[in-house]
Amino acid sequence: MALPVPCGFSGILRVERRAAMPTLCIAIALGLGGCSINLGSLSPGGESEAPKPAPAEASVNGAQTHAARGQTLARSGKTEEARSEFEQAIALDPNNAQALYGRGLLYQGEKQHQLAIDDFTAANGLTPQRAEPLLARATSHLALDKIKEAATDLDEAVQADPQNAQIWMTRGLAYERLGDKTRAADSYGRAINLRPKDEAARSGFARVGGKPGQGSDTF
Repeated sequence: MALPVPCGFSGILRVERRAAMPTLCIAIALGLGGCSINLGSLSPGGESEAPKPAPAEASVNGAQTHAARGQTLARSGKTEEARSEFEQAIALDPNNAQALYGRGLLYQGEKQHQLAIDDFTAANGLTPQRAEPLLARATSHLALDKIKEAATDLDEAVQADPQNAQIWMTRGLAYERLGDKTRAADSYGRAINLRPKDEAARSGFARVGGKPGQGSDTF
């Protein structure tokens, strides 16, 4: 499966769900990476040669290069080559959140959801203020019928990014599957408020008996 990963760090996730539910198609955009700029040192009277990076810094910079290559390859549908780049990045820098998240997306696309969850968990630990790893992990939890775990992730994700309609939509699915129609309707309602033409959200809202205006005051 080709997983396009635009600039920063993102992917298109497609997860098959029960026949009673619509296919969950989640677009996740995550800019976890970054680059460090070494201005070097300037001595009085002229330019001096920039110092060579320390071994640890070189590993981090190398990891960022491999992670960026992995993103490009993933966009082109070259998943095996992308995985190799992500794994090289992780070998150089186990704390490279870009590579962990990117490899997790590849695992998720191959329905290796527990491996995906492990990588998303590691990425989340490194970027606790970002909603995307939580949404991705929730998607894999839903695929494994770990609905309570998914709902917990989504509760945290909406706190981190309350303007993300896809998170609210997915939260609606999770609570609908848990039988909590009130929270499901609130979540679908928030998704509709943010994305009025979202037919999946409207359908979910109707399924759980949502009332006009419901969800507008959530969080």
